[in-house]
Amino acid sequence: QVQLVESGGGLVQAGGSLRLSCAASGGTFKSYAMGWFRQAPGKEREFVAAILWSGGLTYYPDSVKGRFIISRDNAKNTVYLQMNRLKPEDTAVYYCAVRRGSYPTAVALVDWWGKGTLVTVSS
Repeated sequence: QVQLVESGGGLVQAGGSLRLSCAASGGTFKSYAMGWFRQAPGKEREFVAAILWSGGLTYYPDSVKGRFIISRDNAKNTVYLQMNRLKPEDTAVYYCAVRRGSYPTAVALVDWWGKGTLVTVSS
């Protein structure tokens, strides 16, 4: 059973940066893709970034492209989300996600979820 534990959330001022981590265990990650989603109060959970564990190819929606960077450390089984030039609208609970195979770009495609970490961006 895959387990995901997020960390690194907190309060940051607009324009600042934050790095989230997701420690993964219990799976054969070479054949998986990892991703990040976020959910703001009263809104649906949305896709933020994804990376193929093997090869490291990444994928982002336009809303964060150029500001967010996803990366992974194979030795540590950890995925990171570097968030730069943060905006108040980036405030949300950020969830780590795993999909067997290709990018987890939609909620319905995710096989496993972490419990989330809260990011609050003040104006």
